[in-house]
Amino acid sequence: MNSIDLILFNFNEVRRRSIKVWTSIPQEKLAWKPDHEAMTCKEMIRHVLESEYYYHLAIQNRGSLTAFDSPFEKQPFSTVNEELKFAEPFRNQFLKAVKQFSEEDLTRITIDRSDSGYIRSLGDMLLRVAYHESVHTGQLLDYLRSAGIPRVRVWD
Repeated sequence: MNSIDLILFNFNEVRRRSIKVWTSIPQEKLAWKPDHEAMTCKEMIRHVLESEYYYHLAIQNRGSLTAFDSPFEKQPFSTVNEELKFAEPFRNQFLKAVKQFSEEDLTRITIDRSDSGYIRSLGDMLLRVAYHESVHTGQLLDYLRSAGIPRVRVWD
């Protein structure tokens, strides 16, 4: 397995586990949040999916975008499954783009996000995208614990 295959495998594993958590949240608890400053469950799910779309564009742009027109802003959140269905074409485009990179691209291409405090190699950036989703999935598991909602087993 080469580095690109491993990165794609990681993206798929992270998303598979995220979906387990997301779909375990009862519909009536999607608007729950632990405090007034936090995101709700559905806002966090949307944030993850929308961020992946943004990161894809930033990777194509080789840096942060000066303007970001998100298709997610126009789409009301109804259910987790509908959100996943809406995000699926964007996800597929992102994964297809990752497949097109070579091993050399992972170190040769840089992504300039100086405005966010970093410039990183493509390989580092791709790992950050997956890490971002993983962190939020962990936060949602904590939300479920705090709300007294049974937590699905992600370590299968």
